[in-house]
Amino acid sequence: MTEPAFRTEILENGNLLVGPWRSPKQMLHAQVYDSHASIHDDATAQKLGFQGGTIEGPTHFSQFAPLCERIWGQAWFETGCLSAHYRNPAFEGEEVQANIEKPKPGQTTCAIGMTKRDGTEILRGTASVGDVMETALSRRLGELKPLADPVILANLKVGMKTPRQTVKMDFDQHMGDLYPFSLEQKLKVITEPSAYYSQELNPWGRAIIPFEMLSVLFQYRAREDRLPVRGPAVGLFADQEIRLLRWPLFVGENYATEREIVALSGSRRTESVWVRTTVFAADDTPVATMLLNMASIKDSYANYEREHQALYG
Repeated sequence: MTEPAFRTEILENGNLLVGPWRSPKQMLHAQVYDSHASIHDDATAQKLGFQGGTIEGPTHFSQFAPLCERIWGQAWFETGCLSAHYRNPAFEGEEVQANIEKPKPGQTTCAIGMTKRDGTEILRGTASVGDVMETALSRRLGELKPLADPVILANLKVGMKTPRQTVKMDFDQHMGDLYPFSLEQKLKVITEPSAYYSQELNPWGRAIIPFEMLSVLFQYRAREDRLPVRGPAVGLFADQEIRLLRWPLFVGENYATEREIVALSGSRRTESVWVRTTVFAADDTPVATMLLNMASIKDSYANYEREHQALYG
């Protein structure tokens, strides 16, 4: 016997399925990144022109889970994919709402979006199941302009790979400086609770890791990669795609992660490294991937102008 996956109220609005308004909790106030406070710290964020510490992007992924499960059922938990371009930050106390387009029969990719009460767009992208070739971020990767005159990322090259690292997530495990909380603490405030996350009463007979916490698991030891990024500089997630390949990932299970730089890009304010993380089960089977665009804010790097002059004259 299994419990229902979610009890979230889902409404229909034209060609969309729409979830409830939610106020996600900010759990990264104490995050330490490159030995300094991160964009999720109020004072640091305000120095860079934000109204306060931002809610981490993948926190929003939880609000899409009930919508995707309504469309694709069990397949969502086994081969689901969320591919999102983050458009604007959300802050604690603000309400946000997730939507997904209704699929046509047999459709395996649907557009997704999230907005604030005032209409501000938080993210846009795609949700899909199965072996889908084109996602929101695969399209973005194909349209990127090469990074010109890098400073923070001057020593990075496309194709760089990191050694494998073992990661796991127990209920009471503190997830380190990057994620100063545990799964148990997250489950107390997650926007879309599910019995699947804490009990064996699901199709797999084991508690599964929520989609938003997969990002935490995959990034758990990322700082040990020692990629030659210049800093300290404040970074933020600009794009993120998480894809399950065969089945859910489970609480207490050992996995291995391996990272590869797949693109470098930039904007007037940022330098971006796009990293694809591949996650392996104990038998070396790939079970998930994550594509992450970590954008470093140029103005947050104290030596930016001086080093740019030294590098490029």
